[in-house]
Amino acid sequence: MERLPDNGMQSTLSNTMIKRSLTTLAFAAILSLGAMTARADSTTPKSVIHVITVQWKEGTKPEQINAALDGVKTLATEYKGITHVWTHSIKVQGDAANAIVMEFKDAQALKDYTDSPAQKKWYELYTPIRGKSTTFDITND
Repeated sequence: MERLPDNGMQSTLSNTMIKRSLTTLAFAAILSLGAMTARADSTTPKSVIHVITVQWKEGTKPEQINAALDGVKTLATEYKGITHVWTHSIKVQGDAANAIVMEFKDAQALKDYTDSPAQKKWYELYTPIRGKSTTFDITND
């Protein structure tokens, strides 16, 4: 294979192409890293999940249970630190009759919720009919 004489342009052209290729690869790597970081953040949020499993007291009427569960839904409108609630149990194992889930924006929001007017209002519906309950607070922090 015949080599062309090097007049400086071939070397400059090669260097330019290498630099462009490296720049493109670096940019792609940065984008990939950003996408992986965004993915990790979306699957490991900093919110706190507050899970309650509850057995109702014997003799509790369905209307009382419904009022307590509806009260959880109202909490999200009355207490701004709650971002989502779940009250419809699809499957429950063990002795619990229901599971209630509240998502708080962060650990401080959960801490501030304790003894708040919103919690006290809900407890008026919930506490009189609550038998045995277990609570789990879960986060990624």
